[in-house]
Amino acid sequence: MPGDTTARPCPGPVPVHPRAFTGRASAVRARLHRRLARARAHPVAYALVLALAAGLLVLAGPGAGGAGAVSVCQGRPTRTVSFATGELRLYRTRHYACALVLAKRPGAPRPMRVTLQPRGGRAAVVGGRWGRQAGPVTVHALNRCVRASATVSGRSVSTGWILC
Repeated sequence: MPGDTTARPCPGPVPVHPRAFTGRASAVRARLHRRLARARAHPVAYALVLALAAGLLVLAGPGAGGAGAVSVCQGRPTRTVSFATGELRLYRTRHYACALVLAKRPGAPRPMRVTLQPRGGRAAVVGGRWGRQAGPVTVHALNRCVRASATVSGRSVSTGWILC
């Protein structure tokens, strides 16, 4: 009623059956099984699709899926510092800086460490035993210089204040 200010209790939670959402999942699963059965029923079409997929992989070439093309850091690459056993890579966005270290010869796990510190801030460190890379390490570096260091198998490199 308009103007009625008497307090009324709120209704409780609506009861939900514990298996209320399993019906949809089982329906999707059943539909998937039907589609797979249909694909197996037409072996010529199935073989044609496999041949087409294999052909596309051959046309793409071995270098199309290289691991070096994709970085785990956001932003654009700004600096790469090589040293005897690895390579320190630095990336920068407007607000953040990111660093990682890659071993020159990936293989057995070895001690690796990467450090990134914004000026006036605390250093972010990742260390341990890895075979290929250590990091990424990300710090907030809006309008700040950063310094980075990396170690792979006892050999290290460090930068001064950069990316100012």
